Amino acid sequence: MVDKLVVCSTCGSVNRLGLEHPASAAKCGKCGRRLFTASPPNVGGATFKRHLTRSTVPILVDVWAPWCGPCRMMAPAYEAAAQELEPDIVLIKLNSDREQAISAELGIRGIPTMILFYGGREVARTSGVRSAEQIVRWVRDHLPTIVA
Repeated sequence: MVDKLVVCSTCGSVNRLGLEHPASAAKCGKCGRRLFTASPPNVGGATFKRHLTRSTVPILVDVWAPWCGPCRMMAPAYEAAAQELEPDIVLIKLNSDREQAISAELGIRGIPTMILFYGGREVARTSGVRSAEQIVRWVRDHLPTIVA
């Protein structure tokens, strides 16, 4: 098996996760922060693009906005899904108000929207509020051979 590459959502550095250590306890080699916290971080545009171009694990992004009631309703479910999906999947959040150019590039028409990426490419997309169970099932349905 090959080591995994994961981008630190805090500092943007690329970290190699060796197979000999548990990924769930991995820390960034540059800033020392945990790579998987079960609390998906908001990332800026540069970090988002770095995740897509450098990570070798699937990325699930929640595109949201602070004024969006349904987005705020889904936030706890997204965190609960992170507890179950990490470290096989990297979960991040992208604020569509702060990152309007990227939201436009992604073709976001409504929020909340979740997009699943693997190998830098979009694998699946869904819009609307989902429960934690629905999020986990949706991801596993689209990446059955990657996520056990």
